[in-house]
Amino acid sequence: MKKIIIISLLLLILPVFVAAQSEMEKDTIFKAEIIEILAEKEIILTDGSTDKQQHLKMLGLESDFKGKEFEFNGIGEINVLNKQIYDVGDKVLVIENKGEDKNNYYIVDYVRAGALWWLAAFFVLVLLFVGKIKGLRSLLSLFLSFVIIIKFIIPQIITGANPLIITIIGSVAILLIIIYLTEGFKPKAHLAFASIFISLLLTVVVSQLFVSLAKLTGAASEDVLFLFNIDGLSINLQGLLLAGIIIGALGVLDDVVIAQVSTVKEIASADRGLNSKAVFSKAYKVGISHIASMTNTLFLAYAGVSLPLLVLFVSGESVFSSWTQAVNTELIATEIIRALTGSIGLILSVPISTYIASRWFCRRR
Repeated sequence: MKKIIIISLLLLILPVFVAAQSEMEKDTIFKAEIIEILAEKEIILTDGSTDKQQHLKMLGLESDFKGKEFEFNGIGEINVLNKQIYDVGDKVLVIENKGEDKNNYYIVDYVRAGALWWLAAFFVLVLLFVGKIKGLRSLLSLFLSFVIIIKFIIPQIITGANPLIITIIGSVAILLIIIYLTEGFKPKAHLAFASIFISLLLTVVVSQLFVSLAKLTGAASEDVLFLFNIDGLSINLQGLLLAGIIIGALGVLDDVVIAQVSTVKEIASADRGLNSKAVFSKAYKVGISHIASMTNTLFLAYAGVSLPLLVLFVSGESVFSSWTQAVNTELIATEIIRALTGSIGLILSVPISTYIASRWFCRRR
């Protein structure tokens, strides 16, 4: 069983070792199609369950591998946990492992791009059908936000810039696009931008404080391991962690603040006899309800991402004897701080946006 686990872990981190090879030529990943199942073997595992091993023939679908046939022999004494069982016609990603005598080929995973493109197309259709012109504006703002992250924030981080500073600058640019493209150049948009910006700065301060107090390094995530193998790349991982918290909180803040500013505007317009204090009080009651729902949304989103870890701890099969021990691990502490600091920024955004909007709309009528 130990051999099986070790081999499974090695295959999971195979890309890391591949990237770390400095003297050998880098391995290549390409798309292929399963054209024949040459052999199958059913084996009985130590727990009594059964599993399959396969010997497959594949046809390359792209670049220099197009039209060429390759074999992957997964039948042997050592069984790999959590492997896929493939059928003829399945499209897969294959890694070519260059050796001194011959090249070996291993299946990495399914090709899932087709399903993702169909889902993206369905998302666009639903957004445009329901949202009409505003949906189109939202789609454009989403695209531009993605461009800022991919073309500005990430390249700057790769070149060694401070992830926190770069993300704050990028977040301001994203805010300008999201708010003014969807809401137009109106007082409501100005108030929303100011409110979100203040709330975002408070989120940054709180996040930085507790990341420092908890002594988080930002290196707990398994995804971070791949960054260590990029030649010449030196990233501030703690800053990268803070950047992720900021970007995660940004979208939720946008939703809450714009809704709150709109609520204040409608209340102030409906009853012109109300002063700013009365408008604030009425709108704040609406905001409290919004806080409850959005905080739950934020926590459930993070819980969903961490669900495998939660299952592990609840099952009692982890090395930790209590939740007190579990939360002291950086992996769990990171998710807790991410959720709580984002929620604090979300909660503070309600009184901030309500106060700014009520003062403005009551003064301008």
